Amino acid sequence: MQLDTRSLTESEAALDSLTDRSPLASLTWLAERFAGKAVFSTSFGIEDQVVTHLIFTHRLPVRVFTLDTGRNFQETYSTWARTLDRYQQPIEVYYPQAAAVEKLLAEKGPNSFYYSVENRRECCHIRKVEPLNRALAGQQLWITGIRAEQSANRHGMKSLEWDAGHRLIKFHPLFDWTFEQVRDYVHEHNIPYNPLHDRGFVSIGCAPCTRAVRAGEDFRSGRWWWEDASKKECGLHYTPADSSTEIPNPAPSNLQTSSASIA
Repeated sequence: MQLDTRSLTESEAALDSLTDRSPLASLTWLAERFAGKAVFSTSFGIEDQVVTHLIFTHRLPVRVFTLDTGRNFQETYSTWARTLDRYQQPIEVYYPQAAAVEKLLAEKGPNSFYYSVENRRECCHIRKVEPLNRALAGQQLWITGIRAEQSANRHGMKSLEWDAGHRLIKFHPLFDWTFEQVRDYVHEHNIPYNPLHDRGFVSIGCAPCTRAVRAGEDFRSGRWWWEDASKKECGLHYTPADSSTEIPNPAPSNLQTSSASIA
């Protein structure tokens, strides 16, 4: 099937016609339409665990993969292992190119991302964006765990989108869900989740670039907290304008966990 923006329009019309517009019903329809060319990217965050549960429990024809940046929390690896044990289904893994990581560390050291937005984006590109490009090559449907309330950049997105960069359709089945809905679904279905969520970590990425969200802070404040809020994307779902703005006081401060919990 030749994929272009018309495929998006046709898919939107088909989903609009469904009597049941639940995440599972929409996900099932799209997965079957793009069977063999549908993938889901998981970082083992709580939203991704819900989507993984839907795919694996209902045996949907979707290939599940993750990006191992080499800087993940141990809790993330433990959640990965528990997910494999629970569902007994394969999760493919993509790593950054070893030569690129070796060059970056040899030239700039292990913490270059703290010193400028440009450096941080370079690290994100090597560890996330390039592996993602390989994972999405030849695919037609990319499923994610994105929700609208996760960041200001994501309010303008839609649950079904055309990704011009990768030339495929993106679907966010939980796009309109609140964090409370996600949390309740996880507990109702006894889905394994990252224990960092119970320690104030709302959005979980690489360990050096993620901290707990303090009381009263924005959802996305725990990611790259030393940067301006408008720049807080790694390039997987959004590519902001280039910037070389230097960041003062790059060393991370002591982290405080908030009282937020999904328990």
